[in-house]
Amino acid sequence: MSTWAEVAVKLALVVAAFAVLPLLVGQSEHKIMAHMQGRLGPMYAGGFHGWAQLIADGLKLVQKEDVIPAAADRRVFSLAPGVALVPYLVVLVVVPLGPGDQVALELDLGLFFALAMVGVAGLGAIMAGWASANKYSLLGGMRVAAQLLAYELPMVFAAASVAMAAGTLSLPGIVEEWRWWWLPWQAAGAVVFFAAGLAALRRPPFDMPVAYSEIGFGPYTEYTGVRFGLFLLADYVGIVVLCALTTVLYLGGWHGPALEHDLGWLWTLIKVFALAFVVIWLRVGYPRLREDQLQKLAWTGLMPLALLQLVLTGVVKVAIA
Repeated sequence: MSTWAEVAVKLALVVAAFAVLPLLVGQSEHKIMAHMQGRLGPMYAGGFHGWAQLIADGLKLVQKEDVIPAAADRRVFSLAPGVALVPYLVVLVVVPLGPGDQVALELDLGLFFALAMVGVAGLGAIMAGWASANKYSLLGGMRVAAQLLAYELPMVFAAASVAMAAGTLSLPGIVEEWRWWWLPWQAAGAVVFFAAGLAALRRPPFDMPVAYSEIGFGPYTEYTGVRFGLFLLADYVGIVVLCALTTVLYLGGWHGPALEHDLGWLWTLIKVFALAFVVIWLRVGYPRLREDQLQKLAWTGLMPLALLQLVLTGVVKVAIA
């Protein structure tokens, strides 16, 4: 196979994963929440176990009128859903699914690139809040900005400890260097990275910017139809990206108890969906934090823990050098 053909096949697989995996997470969220909370509604559409619920939701959004407020900045308003969604597609390009060439593009600075794109995706919600000409949307956008500022720093420090341990910023290189004893060694960093990632995605219990009872879904108040659906899709793609990065950095990626070279991609997907279940479980099981509690957790909880993990990693690296 020629180089161009190989690149085209890899990009097609990334786009397929971008299209399919978030929908599976969304469908799983419908069903898991339905069982955990005793919800009957998601169990009806399509008959058996409500298998068509996600399709029904999609058709409902497509049929809704596309409305742009008269006072809105139309260009920024229209661009915001794309800014929120496309960076996650770019992140999937550098995430390894298995050993060898099972990554669309291997970058020496893959970890730095992935974290930068996750930060860019957060700008979509800020743009939406500013451009909507709505005070609730603006307030939600300001909350998003404060949340990103508070949580991206501990997230980066936690990821830096893994890069220090592996001696590389390449995502496949980090997985190659991973050993089972990293699980206790990097456990604190894993907690910080995952929690900070949830906050960056504005997932419960860190969903203050989209609090229904306070600011009417925040930055997305004025969005309808397909544009609103793109923000929802970005939410689920973000879950896939966060779980994939956590898998690669802390859970060994394609490493498993058996056949990791033949079925490495399967181990990666199993870990990703296990973490996605945790994301859904946290949404069901924990109430929303207040804004002051959010900031306190970031600066007095996660930040010191991330720095402690960084120091611990440095000490261990020096000791074994």
